[in-house]
Amino acid sequence: MRILLVEDEPELASALKTALRRYDMVVDHAASLLEAGDFAASENYDAILLDRQLPDGDGLTLVPKIRARGNATPVLVLTARSDTSDKVDGLDMGADDYLAKPFAFEELLARLRALLRRPANVQTQVIRAGDLAFDLGHREVLVRGDPLTLPRRELLVLEALLRRTGRMVQRSSLMEAVFGLDDEIQSNALDTHVSRLRRKLAEADAKVEINGVRGVGYLLREIS
Repeated sequence: MRILLVEDEPELASALKTALRRYDMVVDHAASLLEAGDFAASENYDAILLDRQLPDGDGLTLVPKIRARGNATPVLVLTARSDTSDKVDGLDMGADDYLAKPFAFEELLARLRALLRRPANVQTQVIRAGDLAFDLGHREVLVRGDPLTLPRRELLVLEALLRRTGRMVQRSSLMEAVFGLDDEIQSNALDTHVSRLRRKLAEADAKVEINGVRGVGYLLREIS
């Protein structure tokens, strides 16, 4: 899951990024309306967390702009304004939900899950290939019913490959699924994660393998 976080308070932004990444989300952070507009125009997101009080204007003005471009990404507005009229304005301008500050992270997470359960964002809860099952809801990988523990980025690589089992996934798509725009990435970082994941799948005899085409991408396929 890739999230665009639009928040100009450094401490809150840092805390939210850390918390969301614990749930295997890739987070891109914009601290202004200008940055948010550029990110939303150039990247694909599963949801946008949008603060209203930004240094260059009301964050809410971003919503009609992206909707006008046909961007239907769910938007959860975060704001210190809690008046009913403010909430109505936000929803009328195209936002999907509204959360007043201060808030509990558990509530933020629950609202995100609710947004992503809506029809346009419904996802298969379990992806299967070979003897492997990936429970998307619980972020759990099982091989013949036994848990296979993977670190966050290997889990994200596996998810991206499983969603296109038997088809090549371009390196650029994998990079987008695994790394945020502000992550410091070494040139061989993706290949290192794939190599470790490949070894663990083989050791678990998951009946799947990862094949790569140098400089192009990777594909996961079932084996007998």
